[in-house]
Amino acid sequence: MARQEQVLLLEPQHELKFRGPFSDVVTTNLKLANPTERNVCFKVKTTAPRRYCVRPNSGIIDAGTSINVSVMLQPFDYDPNEKNKHKFMVQSMLAPPDMTDMEGVWKEAKPEELMDSKLRCVFEMPTENEKTQHDMDSNKMSSNLLKSDSSSLPSKTISSTLDDGEVKKIMEECKRLQMEAQRLREENKQIREDDGLRMRKSNVISSQHSSAILKKDEGLSARSAALYILFFLVGVIVAKLVL
Repeated sequence: MARQEQVLLLEPQHELKFRGPFSDVVTTNLKLANPTERNVCFKVKTTAPRRYCVRPNSGIIDAGTSINVSVMLQPFDYDPNEKNKHKFMVQSMLAPPDMTDMEGVWKEAKPEELMDSKLRCVFEMPTENEKTQHDMDSNKMSSNLLKSDSSSLPSKTISSTLDDGEVKKIMEECKRLQMEAQRLREENKQIREDDGLRMRKSNVISSQHSSAILKKDEGLSARSAALYILFFLVGVIVAKLVL
């Protein structure tokens, strides 16, 4: 059984034209109108899904209404000698009266209930005159935006972004930080002096302890020498008496 004829009205009907330069995203619009008395489900598909972004790419068009679909071509290096074979297809079907799950409706749809329309993509580059005019318009728009932004700022804001109150707060904060830094420097100096004093005391105590040990050793040495001398004299006297 043949499929139904497309009930949606497409504008444009057969071609989606994209006008360069293609160094940035190029957008074209596709209008879908539903002239029937029933709601219509639709899907937009393409043979090059990585090259295009479509919003919305599916949904429901109420009876007697229309929607605009934005088709955005992503930036690429355009080659006029390359043949473009990209195509789009708008698929549609009459929405069931009790529809609750759109994905389920598409899965359960019969082939004879589906309708579709195909469009081919056409890439066009602007002529030199159009390109020059486009650049001039872009520069003019940028200049107007800059002037608008500048004129919208108060003169006081341009000359200074801080008022007197804010300046005073900043000065007070700087003064507080300077005092805090001075206090930390004094504390650091006192800590260094205390450490030096402790080291000197420690050196004095160590020196005194070493001197005491040395004197004690000297005293012991003197006693030992005296004992040796005494033993020597006693030995001499005993030897004389024996002889």
